[in-house]
Amino acid sequence: MLEIKKSAEWAGMDGDTSSMIMQLIWLIFFFLIITGLNQKIQTKIWIMDIRTKLNVIMSLVEEDRRRVANMLRNLGVAAPDVLINRVVDFFTIEPVEIEPTDIIKRLDHLVRTTDESVKRMVEATVPHVGRYEKTLIESSLSIVGALNTIYKIVRHYLLTGERENNWILIMQLQFQMPMIMKIVNTYHEALDAFSTGKPIGDAAGPLTVHRLIENGQVVSRKVVDETSIIELYYKDRRVFVIKAEGPGSNVGHPGAVLNKLVEDLKGNVDLIITIDAALKLEGEETGSLAEGVGAAIGDPGPEKIAIERAASKYNIPLRALVVKMDLREAITVMRKEIFEACYKAFKYVDKIIEEETKPKATVIVAGIGNTMGVPG
Repeated sequence: MLEIKKSAEWAGMDGDTSSMIMQLIWLIFFFLIITGLNQKIQTKIWIMDIRTKLNVIMSLVEEDRRRVANMLRNLGVAAPDVLINRVVDFFTIEPVEIEPTDIIKRLDHLVRTTDESVKRMVEATVPHVGRYEKTLIESSLSIVGALNTIYKIVRHYLLTGERENNWILIMQLQFQMPMIMKIVNTYHEALDAFSTGKPIGDAAGPLTVHRLIENGQVVSRKVVDETSIIELYYKDRRVFVIKAEGPGSNVGHPGAVLNKLVEDLKGNVDLIITIDAALKLEGEETGSLAEGVGAAIGDPGPEKIAIERAASKYNIPLRALVVKMDLREAITVMRKEIFEACYKAFKYVDKIIEEETKPKATVIVAGIGNTMGVPG
């Protein structure tokens, strides 16, 4: 009986202790809620995590700056940081949109001025190297500039959130950091391809039309506005292939060149086909193909509208073919799946030409994208 009584007393004490602990926990929880300390603690944790990732971004920016600087030193540049600092912080102000009149013309002018300005900076720094090496330098500098911009934007919102004690801004930034880090790592990895001139996923369009050139009877080649125009005969059709001039890192001006070509042919074109890389949705397979109608080109607007205007002015059927991939696959060394998809895309183009045109027809096929590593 004595043992049973002691056990009951101990059980009662344990119950009282558990009850006290639970009450203490609730009191602490209530105190944190009333004073807002819970949110302040959570915000501090978010800030620490963002700062850690921000330091990672900064280290990647510095590493890539050193790699580009070493590239320039190997080409004989004594003070590469001068060029890097100029290009990394170079910016373009978008045209006024409140007055839409001639906005495409103004945007095209600004885009071309930006490109030409960077080219002149590189030309002034390394005048003794070839055009191919200069395109790699320009693209490498653009990557460093993109990473530096991401770093500064993340830092800006972090410091703003801290200064204003805006926990909602900090929370939004924290939730977006995984996606931001994914983009940062993608650009960092892309520097390997752009600094060595290896083909990237975005070269799917140029590589597809290159296969068309290899299988046709070439009549003439010329370069207009950094864009190659190859005239050939393919399956008893007159085909004009348009792609950026290779094998350097170059996207050319396919829209403007296509528009001018259609005008030179006085609108006597039976079909226009554009081929480009396209960002896939989650769940879609890398290298999958999709066809449709329209201009498959991802520029800010001037090149795309030039193609659309040429097609609509002369009522020319405008077909599109895209090779699916994600951002990382688009700007890093071309994967096997994309390389193989380019052959399938070529067969697809062959099918469209046969279905949509008759012998003796005139067809324009534009391979859109960065032609780095793809000749012609």
